[in-house]
Amino acid sequence: LEEKVMEMELSSATVELAAEAVGVIPARIAKTLSFKKDDSCLLIVTAGDAKIDNARFKAKFGMKAKMLTPEEVMALTGHPVGGVCPFALKEPGIQVFTDVSMKRFETVYPACGSGNSAIELTCEQLYETAGSQEWVDICKGWQQENEPLPLV
Repeated sequence: LEEKVMEMELSSATVELAAEAVGVIPARIAKTLSFKKDDSCLLIVTAGDAKIDNARFKAKFGMKAKMLTPEEVMALTGHPVGGVCPFALKEPGIQVFTDVSMKRFETVYPACGSGNSAIELTCEQLYETAGSQEWVDICKGWQQENEPLPLV
């Protein structure tokens, strides 16, 4: 998918900056969050307007949601904060999960390893390219109503 990668002159290091650079609403930015898991990490890809629900995270993964430091993110993923993507990872075996918060969009825009890159992918392309373990429902703040979407 390398030919689809967009490199922008503007920074895309935050959801808001990425949305502005790509020309979409912030919710369509697929942000990749890095959480500590033993000596490694796990990655959760969510919609730009979603926030991790700590109780749901703990229920799903059996641990507290503790984000990595910027140094740990770079060391484990090979990507800097603001450019973390769920593919082309430095360390093998990092588990990736995709959140259902993105399923309301036909396409989303994850970063591609730098603070000024993005790629437009369908949710299924993102899931497959990332080698995702499964769809999860562990976010809050993105739904009008508090009903979770069914997992597919």
